[in-house]
Order: sequence, then structure tokens, then C-alpha cells
Amino acid sequence: MPRGADPEDAELFAPRYQPILRAAVAELSWLLDRGYAEASAIALVGNRHALRRRQREAVRRSACADAALAGRLARQADAETVRQRGLAIDGFNRLITLEAALAGAPIFRGRDRLLRDIASVHGSWRRVDTTEAALLRLGQAVTALRPCHVTWYLDRPVSQSGQLAHMIGRQAGALAQSWQVELVFDPDRALRECSEVVATADAAILDAASSWFDPLALALGDASFWHVDLGP
Repeated sequence: MPRGADPEDAELFAPRYQPILRAAVAELSWLLDRGYAEASAIALVGNRHALRRRQREAVRRSACADAALAGRLARQADAETVRQRGLAIDGFNRLITLEAALAGAPIFRGRDRLLRDIASVHGSWRRVDTTEAALLRLGQAVTALRPCHVTWYLDRPVSQSGQLAHMIGRQAGALAQSWQVELVFDPDRALRECSEVVATADAAILDAASSWFDPLALALGDASFWHVDLGP
């Protein structure tokens, strides 16, 4: 089973809706910058534009306050920093987005220019049709960066996280890499506090980590995917 698009996505994210969604992202970001709680702000913006549930989720994930945006841009690492300091990967976060992209789901570029999906995966994960291809592409992208070391962080409580850890280990062997895979109860905290460059699109981690680099654009390479730009 693919992690693909919802049947309504072709309508919800059609080109004619995208200016409305970009305006909603800008408005939500404005409200967040002025201290509005996210839940009440997205309700206000969503109601104003009569947005559907998946549209609201895309807007929510694409928005960020100006202060958060400035901090993220200031802490964005380059490839040389990744080579020197190593890479800590938010495994499910980056893999699921890549699985979704290869399955034909819409992938959103937000204000901070990171790529995100709106897949409904909460506390569970299972291998899908695009998992192997996504893991290969992500592994090849990480290998091309030549980091001094790589650690993949996976949520231990998530179902089948052990299976994914085994798949990552097998992929490392195929690419002649010595990656470390950590199954932890709180990967968000581990990523926020680690000294390596983090690879994630999770807002809370991005706003706390010392530096970040997203290998997803490199992993997608020449792949054809549904890209919806909701940034400025």
C-alpha cells in the first residue's frame, strides 16, 4: 500500500487554491509572531478562508513566526559543516516525507523552505510500497555528504521501529557505511541536545538544535514529485 495522496488532494491543492493557501500561511505566521496560540490561530485563519482539514494541516506545517524563521536560517549548516560534525537524522520524520513524495502525495515547501508532508502517521509506521526506494535515496544522499559519522534516531514506542532499524542497518552495509541506529523513547529530546547537525523538518527540533541540514532535496534528486510551494 503506498503512502500516497488523499482522493481529495487534487482539488484541495489545485493551482487555483495555492494563492489562498499562501495567504493563509502568511496570516498564520503573522499571528504566531504576535503570540497567538497555534490552535486558535489556525482556527481563525482556516475559518476565514474556509479551509478543509488537510489544507489547514498544510498551512500549519508551512507557517512559522518571523523570529523562528530568522533563527532557523541562521542555524542552517552547509555540507562542509556536516562533514566535520556528523549528521543526526530524525529517521521517521525524513523517511515518511520521502515515502510520501515518491508515492505521489503533495509535498509542501514552507516559509523556512523545508519540505514537509501531511501524512497521518501518529505513533505507528509500517513498510509501504515506496519504503525501499525512499530509504535507498535517503541513504545515497547521506553518503554523498560524507559526514564524519551518522546517527539515525527512531522512536522506540512506534510500531515496527525495530524493523526499520534493521532495514537501515542493511542499507548501511549495502552502501559500505558504518551508521549508528538509536531506538530511543524521546528522539526529539536527543536531537535537540545532540552536538551533530540534525536532519529534520520538525519545528520544535529546528528551533532548539544548534544547527540543521536537510538532505531531502538531495535525496529527491531528479525524481518527479508533487511540489506545492506555500512560502513567500
